[in-house]
Amino acid sequence: MSVRKYLTGSEFTVKEHVDPDSQTATRFMTEDQDRTVVFEDLNGGKAVGNLFSTRAKIAAAMGIGQGDIVRRMIHAIDNPVDTETVQDPEFRHSELPLDLTALPICKYFPEDGGRYVSSGVIVAEYGGKKNVSFHRMMIMGPDSIAVRLVPRHLFTMYNAAKEAGEELKVSICIGARPEVLLAAATSAAYDMDEMRIASSLVMESTGSPLKVGQCDNGLLVPSETDYVFEGRITFETTDEGPFVDITGTYDYVRQQPIIRIERIWACKDPVMQLLLPGGNEHYLFMGLPREPVIFKTVQQQVPRVHAVRLTEGGCCWLHGVVSITQNKTGDSVNAIMAAFTGHASLKHVIVVDADIDIFDDQQVEWAVATRFQADRLVVVKGAAGSSLDPSAHGTTCKMGIDATIPLTEDREPYMKAQLDP
Repeated sequence: MSVRKYLTGSEFTVKEHVDPDSQTATRFMTEDQDRTVVFEDLNGGKAVGNLFSTRAKIAAAMGIGQGDIVRRMIHAIDNPVDTETVQDPEFRHSELPLDLTALPICKYFPEDGGRYVSSGVIVAEYGGKKNVSFHRMMIMGPDSIAVRLVPRHLFTMYNAAKEAGEELKVSICIGARPEVLLAAATSAAYDMDEMRIASSLVMESTGSPLKVGQCDNGLLVPSETDYVFEGRITFETTDEGPFVDITGTYDYVRQQPIIRIERIWACKDPVMQLLLPGGNEHYLFMGLPREPVIFKTVQQQVPRVHAVRLTEGGCCWLHGVVSITQNKTGDSVNAIMAAFTGHASLKHVIVVDADIDIFDDQQVEWAVATRFQADRLVVVKGAAGSSLDPSAHGTTCKMGIDATIPLTEDREPYMKAQLDP
């Protein structure tokens, strides 16, 4: 019952029947993305949208402050923890009829290729390597899914299995706790098991490691998961897409592999987690796991790094803000260059002083307005950027804004007036 334990009773509830192909669910979720929306009858089942659509919600679910998420993730990546296997995992409460089309899974936008699982993470293991990762998955029929495989770890596993003439066993988890979702979106080394990163995050929050249970296919998945689909990535391919990606624009149709589902498990009273494509929750689960990498990369150049944020206005992918304290002239420029190194898709970055709250857009803009001049702009032409940026054509032009107070100048004229304590 992973999803239910994060519901407080204060959510906006849609009681009427919602047709999964009508985009009605999307309309309710986009009206106010800070608001959690519960659907009592989406295609006959219960679903929730915008569950973790703000940093505050994610932090609250982990029992920490939102400013602590990045440091907690850095610790988990550097200090992974083994999971704990339980004999009676929650997701095995019941086995459902093998019919994906009967589940509360919706089509989000008019031109989508079909109904999509957007919050699901895939667990796989091959050749001694384990992987947990996010993938969009288009429902093709009662037992088939078209999966988008980007050329990373699961793609590598799939091709290794394919070369050996084997289909790749997978388990798809929907409704996992936020620590699992953050770990699944982390760019870890190929040898790293993201489930151990999730376990470290859970250990820090609860004092106990992540509990996992075994599927019939032998894979271990989080016990507290609302739905688990067991299946295999086959050699078959099909058209996948269109689908609205993180920038809110349609991604194009590709030939992608088909997953054949063999078994559907559900916990007691399951809730289907919906993740709005191109919405704030999509931004956060893609962007948040990149922030620790940027933090560590900048810290190698500027020791006193206070916070890193990929901004919602930049899709938590293309724009960022970094807070530092300079030791010497030029640290701010080095911080800009290091941020671009830490996240290759970053297109614009603003570097500010420690007195600026980088989670407050107005404060960041105020720093740019009062501490930046255009002749301090850092421009990098012809760089590799994000394939998700519709304005990029092969390469991108990156921009760094140094909105710090120059060390050579008196700080007093730059400081906001403060009342006496």
